[in-house]
Amino acid sequence: MRAQHWANLGESTFVGGIWFLYGVYRLFGRVPFLLLMYPVVFYYWLLRPVARRASIEYLTRLQRSHAVFDAAPGVGHSLRHFGLFAQTLLDKLLAIGGRYDRGRLQFHGHQALLAAQAAGQGSLIMTAHMGCLELLQTAAGWREGLRLTILVHTGHAERFNRILQRINPEVQVRLLQVESFDAATAMLLANRVAAGEHVAIAGDRVPLRSGRTVSARFLGEMAEFPAGPYLIAAVLRCPVFMLACVHHGTGYSVHVEQLAERVQLPRADRIGAMGDYAARYAAWLEGCVQRSPYDWFNFFPFWDQGRHASSAE
Repeated sequence: MRAQHWANLGESTFVGGIWFLYGVYRLFGRVPFLLLMYPVVFYYWLLRPVARRASIEYLTRLQRSHAVFDAAPGVGHSLRHFGLFAQTLLDKLLAIGGRYDRGRLQFHGHQALLAAQAAGQGSLIMTAHMGCLELLQTAAGWREGLRLTILVHTGHAERFNRILQRINPEVQVRLLQVESFDAATAMLLANRVAAGEHVAIAGDRVPLRSGRTVSARFLGEMAEFPAGPYLIAAVLRCPVFMLACVHHGTGYSVHVEQLAERVQLPRADRIGAMGDYAARYAAWLEGCVQRSPYDWFNFFPFWDQGRHASSAE
């Protein structure tokens, strides 16, 4: 049977549920939040076989490639994977509300990105569905003047934007729903980058529409990655960084690496050039999941993405 595209699997994060758990944390603290969270996580894990199988498949591939666990991943590892995702949702809201302790956030390799921001230079930031990108808001040296737009491919951006606005009316993080990369979208993003804004886009999910892909090896097997980030970067002609904010100890660690000063896709070998960029991104992503294996939140058949998309041409 053909695997469903991730965008058709549905969202299980509802506005009411987010507000309820956030309220529990605000009133009673993290321990009561966790006590309520774990039964919800277990219930979701039982009722979502696609997500459950995808979690175990990913953890198994990671173990085969890098032996990061003491034993073969099983039910306990998968439940921990789901649980960390639920805790990360809370940290996203705390970050946006300015309630996350800045002392629990460490940075590595971010000097070039800080220099670009200081010069008023916008950039494209390639991320992945991992960790908590919103914690950039809490960084003492980044909060002033940091403007970040996160491109998403689902229809839930508007509702989550309203949540962010209610938590913090001065929030500088915005979600922008993008169904396809057309001339209007290109102009919008170019204007934002020219104004010194940073545009973040995930490089690990192929969108349902305009799902052109490029292949790269990831965790021991070839996988399809979206071509869109490299096409967008070539149009914007701005610095491109890769950034992950993953759990470390009792806090988070931000890892930044520059992919390119400018992404160039020559007409003579555009596919080859995109393949080179995608290979570097996939290698960087593999290093991130080695450091924090439970932080990658793609609960769908990741290695089947290519069935729903076409190769970049």
